[in-house]
Amino acid sequence: MSTNQRFDKSKLPSRHVTEGPARAPHRSYYYAMGMSDVEIHQPLVGVATCWNEAAPCNIALNRQAQAVKIGVKREEGTPREFTTITVTDGIAMGHEGMRSSLASREAIADTVELTMRGHCYDALVGLAGCDKSLPGMMMAMIRLNVPSVFMYGGSILPGKAPEGADVPAAFADRDLTVQDMFEAVGNWQGGTMTEAELEILERVACPSAGACGGQFTANTMACVSEAIGLALPNSSGAPAPYKSRDEYAVASGAAVMNLIEKNIRARDICTREAFENAARIVACTGGSTNAGLHLPAMAHEAGIEFFLEDVCEIFRDTPHFVDMKPGGAYVAKDLYEAGGVPVVMKELRKAGLIHLDCLTATGYSMGEELDRIEREADGKVIHAIDNPISKTGGVVGLKGNLAPEGAIVKIAGMAEEDIIFTGPALVFECEQDAFEAVQNRTYSEGDVFVIRNEGPRGGPGMREMLATTAALSGQGMGKKVALITDGRFSGATRGFCVGHVGPEAAMGGPIGLLKNGDMITLNAIEGTISVDLSEEELATRKAAWTGPRDTNYASGALWKYAQLVGPTYLGAVTHPGGKAETHDYMEL
Repeated sequence: MSTNQRFDKSKLPSRHVTEGPARAPHRSYYYAMGMSDVEIHQPLVGVATCWNEAAPCNIALNRQAQAVKIGVKREEGTPREFTTITVTDGIAMGHEGMRSSLASREAIADTVELTMRGHCYDALVGLAGCDKSLPGMMMAMIRLNVPSVFMYGGSILPGKAPEGADVPAAFADRDLTVQDMFEAVGNWQGGTMTEAELEILERVACPSAGACGGQFTANTMACVSEAIGLALPNSSGAPAPYKSRDEYAVASGAAVMNLIEKNIRARDICTREAFENAARIVACTGGSTNAGLHLPAMAHEAGIEFFLEDVCEIFRDTPHFVDMKPGGAYVAKDLYEAGGVPVVMKELRKAGLIHLDCLTATGYSMGEELDRIEREADGKVIHAIDNPISKTGGVVGLKGNLAPEGAIVKIAGMAEEDIIFTGPALVFECEQDAFEAVQNRTYSEGDVFVIRNEGPRGGPGMREMLATTAALSGQGMGKKVALITDGRFSGATRGFCVGHVGPEAAMGGPIGLLKNGDMITLNAIEGTISVDLSEEELATRKAAWTGPRDTNYASGALWKYAQLVGPTYLGAVTHPGGKAETHDYMEL
């Protein structure tokens, strides 16, 4: 029986598996694993990781989980480590495997929930390293509404071409990321790089463990984890190989015990105001358009209405002042060395753009945490907010007769003259067809690529289009064509690339009614996306529409996902969410 004076086990879920004579069989299992009587009767803390050997993004998570467990034990808790899946986009990109990516977000949230519920764990420290694993882990925390701390696995170190290496000058002297490798493929296809030069670069572009180094989806959502309050201040910044990551991991384990003691749960932290703070950090850092999908999905878990349009409204009036790749010059390591998310949040505070009363994983408010930050913007990686790179966010929303439910585009690093585009539609029924057109150069300058049937339901799985966009950039055509899709674009995508067009083609959206030559206008200044067709013509085409195309996924996980998934603007979620709840896990 528990004799712990600090934690009242009678109010914690783990009492169902550790307390009283009826739980003797359960305790026998714990003794079988070498647990002591004291450990059995302490709070049980789930330490969940997305560790695997698929890619460098996740390879350091196992090491960091051991450090988290040290922190939990120091503060009189008993850690119980478990793993879940992750699908790494860098490996899944450009082929059928990418259909598994977004669906993996739901699988991560579901499996963490099931593990926590099945074993009655009292709190959660979640470690994640790649794109969908970050929101998936945070969705589980919010869904369960347990005391929770999120821990990012850290970014990869930037690569560098060897001194004197025989590579094109454009790649010789700059920091390299995996984005450069995708674009190098376009150079090779365009005849400006040899296969031997490509092989030199592929061996040095990714020199360590860690997630992609630019402000792509992983680092965007890592910044979100701090801004929303689920991660400890500055914990997301250090690259994966740094020893300081382990120190943050120990601190995260200790922090969750403080949250148990104070009964501070995930939804106490993740309020509507906290989601607004999170959207600010995406905009001002020029983050990934995927945040427009993940923030609504996370809010959905709490029963908070925070949709794509709400996210884009915040993007619209947030200055872009952090100079990060792919549109800018710097990588996550540089942001960390410039002071990281706390310094960025300080700049937002100066303009009155964040809510300071929001709770954080430390138990203190965002304002109290920022009061402790002495560093200021360096003017290089982090510009002063009154001298931004651009006056509006690096990501903006679009709406119009081509996307009645909205769409999203990343304009960070783009000149004003490049964010208004009119051209004829060049329609492709899937990503492969578009990629082949790029490879074969069967397109023209001024075209608007339309890649449809790649939405959450119609794909299924809402693939990212990095292979296509990177190949265009590598051919020097990144500014000379535009792309729209009901699928997604990678956080590493550059150019005028509009994603999340809704309704998707499979739902009878206007994108599914387009024909080659239809004139499309994209205007990221006014926030519009339109096709030069009358309402009558669109209605005629809709009446003639024969329904969604068949896919090869008539069974299995992706079939199941396609049956359940909802609209993109709501986050592409697969269950009714917090509004439909009839119980609180912690109170069962």
